[in-house]
Amino acid sequence: MDFKKLLDCELFLFDMDGTLYLGDEIYDGAIELMEDLPRLGKKYIYLTNNSSRAGEDYITRLKKLGFPCEAENVFTSGMATGLFLRRTRPEARVFLVGTAAFRRELLSYGVNLVEENADTVVVGFDTELVYEKLDKACHFLRRGAAFIAANPDWVCPMPADEVLPDCGSICALLTASSGVEPFYIGKPNRAMVDEVSAMTGIDNSRICAVGDRLYTDIAVAQNAGAVSVLVMSGETDETILAAAERKPDYVLPSVKELHQALVNVE
Repeated sequence: MDFKKLLDCELFLFDMDGTLYLGDEIYDGAIELMEDLPRLGKKYIYLTNNSSRAGEDYITRLKKLGFPCEAENVFTSGMATGLFLRRTRPEARVFLVGTAAFRRELLSYGVNLVEENADTVVVGFDTELVYEKLDKACHFLRRGAAFIAANPDWVCPMPADEVLPDCGSICALLTASSGVEPFYIGKPNRAMVDEVSAMTGIDNSRICAVGDRLYTDIAVAQNAGAVSVLVMSGETDETILAAAERKPDYVLPSVKELHQALVNVE
């Protein structure tokens, strides 16, 4: 396999759940890869569609798991949503279907969160979901509120072949009950890569997205003109891959093989 495209990449964007770890189970070679990237002359950012945690929470979690991580190494769909709202809807009255951490994240971007008379509904991966939130969100959507979602993922992979309903599944329920389709901020929206490119000054063509999902991790790279690496350690299996119309630039069993490829082409 020709790994020249990997050698040319300056910045690697890593999905986390299903790519570097699953729950608290760290994949073999994942920490070693992240520790070795600077020696290989590569920058990295943990890029996640999971808005249930704030950026600062990911720094704490990743360090606890043993991964190197500072503030500049994390970019979440929650952070991207906050930037989007601040730039495009600064006066919006936002009702949030999301965790307390996502709430803190949005507040840090100056988002006006309300419980009544909302003109915008924002949905994230809400692991603290209660029916009252769905009731209010449906009410606002049926009365003309804009519908914005942090990410389209249907499920969040968990250990022992389990999954949690993710933001996309919550949005599907709200769409079924309100008739309103959401605008998704996170992967596969190329804005996630464009924002990173603007922050780092690295062109999209020199960025590589690594992840386990074709419809988010790989699609965001394809939509943004970046390089893509699919790892088969998470949601995608051989049947799903075979059915895909657009194939990733590279398909590897895990990030351990990615590390080996980068070392071999050094």
